[in-house]
Amino acid sequence: MRVLLDTDVILDVVTARAPFTSEAAELLDLSEKGAFEAYISALTPLNVFYIARKPKSSANLRESIQELLQTVEVCPLTESVLNAAFDMPFSDYEDAVQHCCATAEGLEAIVTRNVRDYKDSTLPVFTPAEFLNHIKSLQA
Repeated sequence: MRVLLDTDVILDVVTARAPFTSEAAELLDLSEKGAFEAYISALTPLNVFYIARKPKSSANLRESIQELLQTVEVCPLTESVLNAAFDMPFSDYEDAVQHCCATAEGLEAIVTRNVRDYKDSTLPVFTPAEFLNHIKSLQA
């Protein structure tokens, strides 16, 4: 299964946001073990760096993002994706861009803690806990 991990899930790992860190880290671990293919949009490393630059040192943050880029695939951010996002009925443009990155790449689902932000998604949307349960049920 090919899945987009929303920026909030990545921030949970990079900034160790309790109580969400363990589920997000488990998702990345399962992806590394081949349970599913994890993707992020090209926006995510930029957003993570911008948001996490104050709580983390720049050197540690760069290292975290480099490790992330070795773990996940990156959906390209193209002009057509950016334009398609304007046509989506999302209230937040960034969420619409994330969604359009996932659909342009042919991904099968989105994992986010902010499920209600994706209420108009054309893809299945899971919380990290829901997706962990889903993956584990597929492995059983």
